[in-house]
Amino acid sequence: MKESGRKQGAASPCAACKLLRRRCAQDCVFAPYFPADEPQKFANVHKVFGASNVNKMLQELPIHQRGDAVSSIVYEANARVRDPVYGCVGAISSLQQQIDTLQTQLALTQAEVVHLRQFIK
Repeated sequence: MKESGRKQGAASPCAACKLLRRRCAQDCVFAPYFPADEPQKFANVHKVFGASNVNKMLQELPIHQRGDAVSSIVYEANARVRDPVYGCVGAISSLQQQIDTLQTQLALTQAEVVHLRQFIK
């Protein structure tokens, strides 16, 4: 995760402060993770979790864990926007069904290979 933050004297606020229409402070907790050029990233997070809740979550974490937490929060928010009912659980369920189908196909193919090898000998 890119943690560039705001540079000294940076004129543009982070995506969070811009959406919330507030001044972006030097120590803004959102700035390293929600750059101004990715406004939709924070918009989805704010829509699903709320800026205040995300702020509290990030404040409770050590700085070295915040990048991973933001990645997870963004993934979950995007999944919830795509699928409001199931969110990321829907994606996980779909992938699990694909795994089950592919494992069945693999087992059938392996059995067919064993059967065909009988004719080679």
